[in-house]
Amino acid sequence: MKRSKNYRNALSMIEAGKKYSPKEACELVKKTALLKYDAQVRVSFNLNVDPRQADQQIRGATVLPNGTGRTQRVLVVTQGANIEVAKNAGADFVGDKEILEQIKGGWFDFDVIVATPDMMGELGKLGKLLGPKGLMPNPKTGTVTPNIANAVNEIKKGKVQYRVDKEGNINCLLGRVSFDTDKLVENFNALYGVILRARPAAVKGNYILSCTLSSNMGPGIKVDLA
Repeated sequence: MKRSKNYRNALSMIEAGKKYSPKEACELVKKTALLKYDAQVRVSFNLNVDPRQADQQIRGATVLPNGTGRTQRVLVVTQGANIEVAKNAGADFVGDKEILEQIKGGWFDFDVIVATPDMMGELGKLGKLLGPKGLMPNPKTGTVTPNIANAVNEIKKGKVQYRVDKEGNINCLLGRVSFDTDKLVENFNALYGVILRARPAAVKGNYILSCTLSSNMGPGIKVDLA
């Protein structure tokens, strides 16, 4: 694949085959960002797991200490008194069965759905629409909960979801290139700790095979987890 001059210049700042400390990697990912706008910084973990096994399907969510630099539009699906609770908590959209009809009609102007357990029967009917888009609420990520206010608050503060794919990878938003290096490192350490604690008991030997940081369109930087 032919690379642009800017990409080749960015790549020249990275020593081939070298793994960098988390702080060095965060510094480099800022220097090697190619885009003129405030690009995302993402982290990818390659894990020694078999996602086909139920006990190795790693999935969850955590609040990054410095947020993600991204504002998420939250839809709360609930009913009764919880509608007012969700509005007061700062949800962007709130509704019951009627708002589900809008989704059926093709409305997707939101990033995350939070639902109370009593609405999951209705939401389940939209599984074929929401599932492929990664929008179906799940108790493991804290998006199915009776505590609506807390769920909305965490998402607005910078809650990220992580899920291992069929190749054993977890890709997650870590922040923006405009973040101070120390703030990116804090976010990295927080997420890394969560992934470590999610290690399945069945995994033998090395658990995290590799870790890479990158910005949108920028080159990958290998992280030394030792």
